[in-house]
Amino acid sequence: MKKIFFFILLISISSYSQEIALLKYSGGGDWYANPTSLPNLIKFCNANINTKIKSKPRTVEPSSPDLLSYPFVHMTGHGNVVFSDADVVNLRNYLLAGGFLHIDDNYGMDQYIRKEITKIFPNNGLVEIPSTSVIFQKPFLFPNGLPKIHEHDGKRPQAFGIFIDTKLVLLYTYECDLGDGWEDPEVNNDPIEVREKALKMGANIINYIFTN
Repeated sequence: MKKIFFFILLISISSYSQEIALLKYSGGGDWYANPTSLPNLIKFCNANINTKIKSKPRTVEPSSPDLLSYPFVHMTGHGNVVFSDADVVNLRNYLLAGGFLHIDDNYGMDQYIRKEITKIFPNNGLVEIPSTSVIFQKPFLFPNGLPKIHEHDGKRPQAFGIFIDTKLVLLYTYECDLGDGWEDPEVNNDPIEVREKALKMGANIINYIFTN
């Protein structure tokens, strides 16, 4: 499976047709939140870090075989998340084969998503990613780690990860709300400097996927 995934990824990169996807999960949470965030992130990355990602992200379900077609899958929402047994197996295989899942708590997801992550990797707990990690170093420097985009409960922003053989395969961003920062300016009325921080951090995530 790993060879198949990387073969698909190699074809995608060489033909300048990378695609990324949004995860459509079950449980009642609004997986479709922030509809302009991924298109804006794609536009920013293509303009600033030399990616060639198709402008319209795909939508993929956790149990779909199509999951293996995407080097980066984004997940967001405010509410409940439930992964079926088939979802868990497919997500685990995807991540072990070299895929990358970014889960961005849009406020209210935390109490649900942590137990679902445990289903995927029961023996690999989430660990906090330090500010010295390469994901905060390039191409844009974040010396203090994950930036704060929206207040939520006023807690410090935290980035948690699951690592397989030292490689980050699952990133969970909490008390940050990068996706809101990627949205069109009029959606949340964030100052331009806040939106730029969010987009630059998003670009660091995309860069990590294609260079590590």
